[in-house]
Amino acid sequence: MNFNMKDQKGFTTTILHSDRLLKPEFGALHQPVHTSVTWGFDDVQGLVNVFQNKAKGYAYSRQGNPTTTALEHKVTQMERGKATVSFSTGMAAITATIQALMKAGDHIIASSFLFGNTRSIMQTYAEIGVSFSFVDATDVQNIKNAYQENTKMVFVETIANPATQIADLGPIGDFCAEKGLIYVVDNTMTSPYLFNPINVKASLVINSLTKYIGGHGDALGGSVTDTGLFDWTKYANIAQVLREQIKPEMLGITQIRKRGLRDGGGTLSPEAAHTISVGAETLALRLERACHNALTLAKYLEDHDMVSKVYYPGLNNHPQHELAGSLFKHYGGLMSFSLKEGIDLFAFLNRLQLVVKSSNLGDTRTLAIPVAHTIFFELGAASRAEMGIPDSMVRLSVGIEDTQDLLQDFRQALEA
Repeated sequence: MNFNMKDQKGFTTTILHSDRLLKPEFGALHQPVHTSVTWGFDDVQGLVNVFQNKAKGYAYSRQGNPTTTALEHKVTQMERGKATVSFSTGMAAITATIQALMKAGDHIIASSFLFGNTRSIMQTYAEIGVSFSFVDATDVQNIKNAYQENTKMVFVETIANPATQIADLGPIGDFCAEKGLIYVVDNTMTSPYLFNPINVKASLVINSLTKYIGGHGDALGGSVTDTGLFDWTKYANIAQVLREQIKPEMLGITQIRKRGLRDGGGTLSPEAAHTISVGAETLALRLERACHNALTLAKYLEDHDMVSKVYYPGLNNHPQHELAGSLFKHYGGLMSFSLKEGIDLFAFLNRLQLVVKSSNLGDTRTLAIPVAHTIFFELGAASRAEMGIPDSMVRLSVGIEDTQDLLQDFRQALEA
């Protein structure tokens, strides 16, 4: 079968045929795993041209090889962007983006509900000269109030982990466009199947490929995608040497690849890239089931007399329920809930038989973790309170199990 992928195809069709249309050897349907660290040239000028950005190619696999390039192409298609750089983890992608684009004295406005490790690395950068304002990003006015003359970037997530607050994504995008700010949207909790941040004028899109895109808990990875909406020619922090060599629309993503990936060294292995690429083929199918399970489970827990609160955008009482419905295809597979006072949290979790006690997200299996005691423990009680995280909170990454089996597991654990 031959078809022109320039003709718009559905999400899954595009991803399924992405590798094949790059024409790997012998008609392979997947890009092969290229394990070579370095690449040889018959003519040394070819090597020089790659180093000087005069020709496409590979010189040293720390900054990419054909296997990671194929995955990057696939992510770019999913995000409807211009270009993507892949990394060893989602945190490596975030760290590299700040490293590559910020300088001492610059200011970043960030959501106060960010994932704990994201907030931690920002605090590390604050110690070496980049300043941050953490604000409630569910209201664009808080972003506007935090704006300073030296503000260069706004950083938010689509759905916050674990309390599921949703950023005021569209109005924030409008404000960033007005002020010429880099608008970074971490799309991990929704994935490009449920939402494309390009729709709200995002400049850069972060994905932890470990999560829903890879989807099977068997490979670590991360990515940064340039949507093509930001004018990098007007951004002061772009290196002059790149301005002389690179097309204007590729300046930002190239600087992230050079200064963030090449210099930072958070390289995605070809083996992991291949695993993630294959996993991505079923992203839509997995998320359809996971979102159905999450909504069903959220409604069950909401009505249970042992549960004090459920945090899930699909519930009518969620503060951003209508916003989520207008932005996202479904409400996601992430949810949290709190048990009523006096109930032994650990005993309840240990009674769960099907649900796995684990720290990951976006797996095919349903995973549960006590939030305050683990992933947000180091932030301390004050920061947890600011983020709306009680000590009795359980975060769930809902998987693709048979719905009734999931409900029965929670039923027996709550009523034992």
